Order: sequence, then C-alpha cells, then structure tokens
Amino acid sequence: MQEPSTHALRGAANFRFFADQAPTAEDGQALRTPTQMNVTSRRPIGPVGVITPWNTPFMLSTWKIAPALAAGCTVVHKPAEFSPMTAKLLVEFAEEAGLPKGVLNLVNGFGEDAGKALTEHPGIKAIAFVGESRTGSMIMTQGSKTLKRVHFELGGKNPVIVFEDADLERAADAAAFMIYSLNGERCTSSSRLLVQESIYADFTTRVAETAKRIKVGHPLDPETVVGPLIHPVHEKKVLSYFDKARAEGATIAAGGEKAGDEGCYVKPTLFTNATNDMTVAQEEIFGPVLTAIPFKDDADALAIANDVEYGLAAYLWTSDLDRAIRMTDRLEAGMMWVNSENIRHLETPFGGVKASGIGRDGGDWSFDFYMETVNTCFPRATHNIPKLGG
Repeated sequence: MQEPSTHALRGAANFRFFADQAPTAEDGQALRTPTQMNVTSRRPIGPVGVITPWNTPFMLSTWKIAPALAAGCTVVHKPAEFSPMTAKLLVEFAEEAGLPKGVLNLVNGFGEDAGKALTEHPGIKAIAFVGESRTGSMIMTQGSKTLKRVHFELGGKNPVIVFEDADLERAADAAAFMIYSLNGERCTSSSRLLVQESIYADFTTRVAETAKRIKVGHPLDPETVVGPLIHPVHEKKVLSYFDKARAEGATIAAGGEKAGDEGCYVKPTLFTNATNDMTVAQEEIFGPVLTAIPFKDDADALAIANDVEYGLAAYLWTSDLDRAIRMTDRLEAGMMWVNSENIRHLETPFGGVKASGIGRDGGDWSFDFYMETVNTCFPRATHNIPKLGG
C-alpha cells in the first residue's frame, strides 16, 4: 500500500518547489522595437478561492495553495465536506512556520452555501477548483457575474492502451496500479483498459488475477492495498455500476461486489467483454473498477480512446516509436505517458482537455493563473507623434 506519509511528503515537495519559484514569479521579458523597450512583468491577481476534493485532500490542497501563496495572493480554502481535518492542519502548520494570519484562510461547509458564497464574492478574483465536471460548470456560472478567472481540474475516464508488441508484464502491473491503488479514487486513474484483440484474453486474465490477489482491508494495515471508500454515499454510487454493467452485457472477471458486510469496502473489479458505449466505459466511477475493451488496430484504439467527454490523461504501451508518436499526436488528453504509469515531474503542465478541465498547474503555468501579466513601454528614441487639428 502507498503509505499515507507519501502524500504528506508530496505536499511538502509542492511547497518547496513553489517556494524556490517565488523569487522569479514576477519576472517577464524585455521586448524591443527600434523606438521602444517593452518590459513585461507579473503581479498577484489578488485574493483567490481554492476548492478541493476529498481524494488525497492534503496533497491536492498544497498543489493549489502553494503556488497561490508563492505568487503573492491570499487564499480562502474550502475543502470537501468529507475531508475537513487535513485543511485545518495545513493552516496550523503554515502559521506555525511563520505565515501571517489571514493569508491562508479556511471556510468549511457544503458547496451549495459555503462554496457558492466564495464563487460569487466580488472580492475573490479567481477560483481554483478540483472536482467533478458538473460542479465545475456550476462554479463557472456562479462566477460569471464577477468575471472570475477559473482553473478547473475535473473528471476523467482515462484509457490505458496496450498493443501486442508491448512489455505485457510491465503494462499489466501499471494498468492495475493506476486503477486499484488509492482505491481508484483519483482523477488520473486509468479506468478504461484498451487491449489489442490478439492479446485481449490473456492480458485481461492477467489483470483479473492481480485484482483477485489485492488485499482489501483496514487502511492502517501495511498489507492493505484497497481500503474503504470515502463515504457510504460514494460507496452506493460505485456499487450501482455493477448492476449496470451486468444489464448491459459486460462480464465481471474479478470483484463486482462488496468486501465483507461492514464498512465501505469494495473488491477490486474488472469488467471484460465490454464496449465503449456501455455506461461503465463512459461515466467516471471513481472506485477500484476497471473496464476492459478490445480493439483491432491503431485507428480503432484511437477512436475508442477519444470517444468520451473527458480528456485528462492517457497511457500508451508499445515498443513501436513511430506508433507512439502517431498516437500521442492524436489522443485527446492533456497528459500522456508512454510505457509508464503516472509519474509526476512538478515542472511539467498538469491538466486536461474537453470536460476534464481548463488551465494547467505546474511550474510557470501555475503563475500564469495566479498572476496578471502587465506590459510597460519605455521610449528608446524620439518618435513622431501625430498632430491633430494642425
């Protein structure tokens, strides 16, 4: 199991990274013409609202809050109602480290009241939100009257595409890791497994056997890989897809049921014999649930991969470099990994296309959101000014 401390370490890494970036955040360019020198710079946009979800709540909060503070903005943070405690701890840690009171502020509550107050407040200049696409659309509407800038990291139905020439053992391990770790409760999980027809049966059997061996249990047990889902409401949603899959003709090759009678435990699940028009292939389930779909060739794989409303991430497994370049040029995703699971480099842009989001986090891209770019023009030589009325 990925230890809880891993996310705390990543949160610390986020703060250290953007602290190192802060001294140059306002820097810009010098752009010259024969008569002018234009100097660009960036300045803080002002107070910003940060609305974060319950999955990896501490790490995702730091991913938004650290660059906002480094840019010189004050922050009002509204965490998800299911995960208030880590947000409280973050404020305490920050103020203990010397951050003045009032720079990082915490507001708890439900989206329909606390969140709405934040998104409609004229003093808040921008909203950074991580969560469901439907909620992102609502936030955009609420903020439109005050012309708020928005940055959205939204849902995903991310494909992992496996060709017959791939390293199948590594591909199977990566596919399982990206859906069954963190209980599948992450936006970049590879929840659609697209496998070339010639290896589909063997490859899905391999993944199913892995799913059956994964330990479901208490999160403090070091042997646990899949712990409880966040809340009974969310567990009910995840379980509802099992009946939908059966009704639409998918086969449950692993899991497909609760684990035990108590708690919000769901077995790692694999649907096979699926098609991309099934509900379990189109909707974000946000649990340890994988849908496997066969494809014929490059064109078929590309068509299936892009045939969803989302476009956050994609994973491609092949030993053919030409194919990798062709596919990544055409995949509708903001982030793609070739022959790899999701490995993050903090300087790279993070974000999606289509219903998966607006804008990019990471490196200088974060400062583009939390800061305004301004231009100042200085004369380099005397120029003629038109005379009116002469």
